Amino acid sequence: MENRNFRLDTEWNMIHYPHRPNGFGILILGDERHFVDSQNSFWTQNEGKRKLLHDFKEAGYTIFYSNLFGMNWGSQNAVDLAARLCAHIRRSEILNDKIHVFAEGMGALTALKLLKREKRIRSLLLLNPVLSLNKHLEQEKEHKFFYKKLLQELAIAYQLEPKEVTKYLSEQEDFPHIPAEIPMKVIHVLSGNRAYKQSMLLKEFSQTWKEQKVNFNVLYMVPEKKPQIGIQTVQFFNKHEQDL
Repeated sequence: MENRNFRLDTEWNMIHYPHRPNGFGILILGDERHFVDSQNSFWTQNEGKRKLLHDFKEAGYTIFYSNLFGMNWGSQNAVDLAARLCAHIRRSEILNDKIHVFAEGMGALTALKLLKREKRIRSLLLLNPVLSLNKHLEQEKEHKFFYKKLLQELAIAYQLEPKEVTKYLSEQEDFPHIPAEIPMKVIHVLSGNRAYKQSMLLKEFSQTWKEQKVNFNVLYMVPEKKPQIGIQTVQFFNKHEQDL
């Protein structure tokens, strides 16, 4: 069996099995287009994501992820379900207790909150992460259609009225705190105006992380090098598997 789909609560989840397991698991927390249904997922249908799955499975990793209520934007419901998925996988699969996390875009918001409650995370890789909802919303203001759409998505995810979203976010802690003991790598693909603005925010946060002695490094990548993301990720995860 190469993969299987199963439900937790109302949400579909998917697990992919390697031919030669190395005993380690990867939790994937996807970006805006991420989905899982009863038979498929964004990662099985998108060419770039299939390439990543192939790279991870070839290296022996068991990969799992959830639909996480769709456009969750790091909501508490998404964080809770991600934690339950990790617990379910630990009970049902023969894997090392400490898992790797691969989070892209919006998925970084869930990953960073998960760090606060899930103590058995081995390492964290963020791909073009959204690190601040406040800053992300601010960036979208110049695109009226996308700004209105984002407000609606945030209102649904956080169970608010659209007019309440800005005030609610301004009252939340908005700096991504990383436990010093969890190694983190950020891969930032430089393509488009949004990516440029996010790279400026990443540089700002990186300075604080250095002061806090967070174990992290950042790799900036041009779009032509995207096929190397899988290799870079596997090398990073391999590096942090010595201490079982």
